[in-house]
Amino acid sequence: MSERRLKYAELAPEGLAKMRELDHYLSTGTGLDGTLLELVRLRASLMNGCEYCIHLHTADLRKKNESAERIAGVAEWRGSELYTKRERAALAWAEAVTDIQEGHASDAKYEAVRAEFTDVETVNLTLVITTINAWNRISIALGSHSSHGSEKVPVER
Repeated sequence: MSERRLKYAELAPEGLAKMRELDHYLSTGTGLDGTLLELVRLRASLMNGCEYCIHLHTADLRKKNESAERIAGVAEWRGSELYTKRERAALAWAEAVTDIQEGHASDAKYEAVRAEFTDVETVNLTLVITTINAWNRISIALGSHSSHGSEKVPVER
């Protein structure tokens, strides 16, 4: 499909404004590191196959001067030493919260995220993950994105 299904921002501006307000709070009012948030958003977007969001969060990471290697490695972060223990816990939690079709987020993954994040940070990180999942689903369902499910991250050379 090459055309947007619905002009959802025009049809439900108040609802999308509230989502943007939540995103703004999560990005500026939680004290969570901006790079960590973008890594989590990129990982969830890769899992969901939202090309628009993959490109958006890849560009945001580039603006934060993240290396091409760290950006490209998000899809296979477990096999990389490029991420801190805190980032690894956040990426694992992003996967657990995003992929709940086979069950709930495990106690082991919860304990791993809790070892790195305070109570409030855990709630805010979970809000970041659920919010990007919502944006992914809106973009995929109502947007103009024709192919999904790619685990590749576009990296400028």
